[in-house]
Amino acid sequence: MLLKDLLFALLVLILLLFLVKWLIFNASVRKKNLPPSPARLPVLGNFHQLGLLPHQSLRAMAQKHGPVMLVHFGSVPTIVLSSADAAREVMKIQDIAFCDRPESSIGRRLLYDMKDISVAPYGEYWRQLKSIFVLQIASNKRVQSFRNLREEETGLMMSKIKDMSSSSLPVDLSELFLTLTNDVSCRSAFGRKYSEEGNGREFKRLLREFLELLGALSFRDFIPWLGWVDRISGLDARLDRVFRRLDDFLQDVVQEHISDQEIQLGESNLHVEHKEDFVDILLRIQKETTHGISIDDDSVKAVLLDIYSAGTDTTATALEWAMTELLRHPVVMNNVQKEVREILGSKPDIKDDDLEKMKYLKAVIKETLRLHPPVPLLVPRAAREDVKVNGYDIAAGTMVITNAWAIGRDPETWDEPEEFLPERFLNSSIDFKGHDFQLIPFGAGRRGCPGIAFAMATNEFVLANLLHKFDWKLPNGTTEENLDMCESTGVTIHRKVPLLAVADPRIV
Repeated sequence: MLLKDLLFALLVLILLLFLVKWLIFNASVRKKNLPPSPARLPVLGNFHQLGLLPHQSLRAMAQKHGPVMLVHFGSVPTIVLSSADAAREVMKIQDIAFCDRPESSIGRRLLYDMKDISVAPYGEYWRQLKSIFVLQIASNKRVQSFRNLREEETGLMMSKIKDMSSSSLPVDLSELFLTLTNDVSCRSAFGRKYSEEGNGREFKRLLREFLELLGALSFRDFIPWLGWVDRISGLDARLDRVFRRLDDFLQDVVQEHISDQEIQLGESNLHVEHKEDFVDILLRIQKETTHGISIDDDSVKAVLLDIYSAGTDTTATALEWAMTELLRHPVVMNNVQKEVREILGSKPDIKDDDLEKMKYLKAVIKETLRLHPPVPLLVPRAAREDVKVNGYDIAAGTMVITNAWAIGRDPETWDEPEEFLPERFLNSSIDFKGHDFQLIPFGAGRRGCPGIAFAMATNEFVLANLLHKFDWKLPNGTTEENLDMCESTGVTIHRKVPLLAVADPRIV
């Protein structure tokens, strides 16, 4: 009897402690001015409202609750930004307070304990790493040094299209763009492409699974006491398998470059010319002691994975959506083709000064990025301290998601926001480089993407060549009205079905 009384008293005490804690928590919450928030479920929070396309679901929720909205993913409070003003507040005015990344068990497993540029915690390591990337890898001089590489790979793609056009069969542009950007990224980063070899095809497949996993939900991160579900579901096993295989591939690439460098040192007296790729640059920096941080092998591989995955997937996605919109809008297609062809005249090849004159082409790319940012929900940030945003109290540790897709379609900012109208940019100074917050497909502020120049160099050159050398139309049975515009799920938003088009070589 005494034991039962003791257990009952203990249970009552525990319940009282929980009640006191709950009352204290709610009292503190009531004192704060929190952003508007939709109702949430116990444990899950607002996960059930995300759907298969979270950027669309979050915009629908924000239209009801406002451009600064508080949602809960499990136990993680999250602010969702859906307007240019809200994004400016976080990415410019209070950038330093929001320049950290949220903790991610998936990021730690796949990205070498978060040693890459995109998700590394804010601090001296990240600052030095970004400085190295901006000055030595993504500089305008470095972008120009890979011009011949872009020309060669684009030329190969044009030859494939010409061969396929002879049979009048549709061309799978989605697959061609992915192969092109894969080969450009491989040659830039690793010094050679792997798509024609067995291990290269495996690497492409691993990259797709890697990107899928980056967008996966880990119970461990959002509902810690349900972390065991990650083991039961097979997520942990997939993470381990993909990481091991990617690491083996990257380690082989790095070791191959180290061996090549040793050979070149032995042949230095023969004046053997060698063009540095990104692996060479990172290995050279690794040996230097002037940067103030230690760049170990894992750091090198993490940065390479950043460069390769971002340079391949997002660039291919932008090209895919640009051609999709042009095929849906024949008048725009004719206008941009006319510009490209008038500027080039009888010249067979496109040069950088030609691209600078193609204002309408640039407007087409901007309009594509407005409607179809490759990563519609930018890489999340985290508040480093308690702070106010638009008058609302935001606690330290709160995750921040910026819905670039919603911002690009905000009727408060854009006229006819759902329409594809490149003309809106012809007499506008708005750009996508992070200064104009109504158009931020690459983010902005300290954590904005540092590889914009590389992406744009490929996008402009490839699109100009496609429009210069071929006339395009949709396959039989497909019209501008019934062309499938459904989006895929994942971090990067591709078309759900491949883009097929018929190419007709232009006779000059």
